[in-house]
Amino acid sequence: MSWLQKQLVLKPRSRGFHIIDNEILTQLPEISHYKIGLLHLFIQHTSASLTINENADPTVRMDMESHFNKFVPQCQPYYRHDYEGDDDMPAHIKSSTLGCELTIPINQGCLQLGTWQGIYLGEHRDHGGTRRLIATLQGQV
Repeated sequence: MSWLQKQLVLKPRSRGFHIIDNEILTQLPEISHYKIGLLHLFIQHTSASLTINENADPTVRMDMESHFNKFVPQCQPYYRHDYEGDDDMPAHIKSSTLGCELTIPINQGCLQLGTWQGIYLGEHRDHGGTRRLIATLQGQV
């Protein structure tokens, strides 16, 4: 059993849902050494999220953003936490709803995502900046 843990830094993105598979794989070439195992990803932020969804049609990401903006609107009178702007509290709610971690199986050096699946970064702030992930690999090399 082999373990590896490292921090990945994602480039800043605009608000919305973004496929980050290639950015993860570029920073984590060690995946190719694992015959069988797991990749665990944890985002170190409370205003962004990780999820897996459609990787082919960009309108899915647009619809996700539209839905979550309607589901968790900005500028609500009952929000008390608004120190960093109108997008602050809604970003925390979206992050908690979608989650901060993923676990993906690895087989023969490849992530075992489905044909139409991609890893999404949900950027819930207007200007979130760089985002940090902790990637933990475990398995047989």
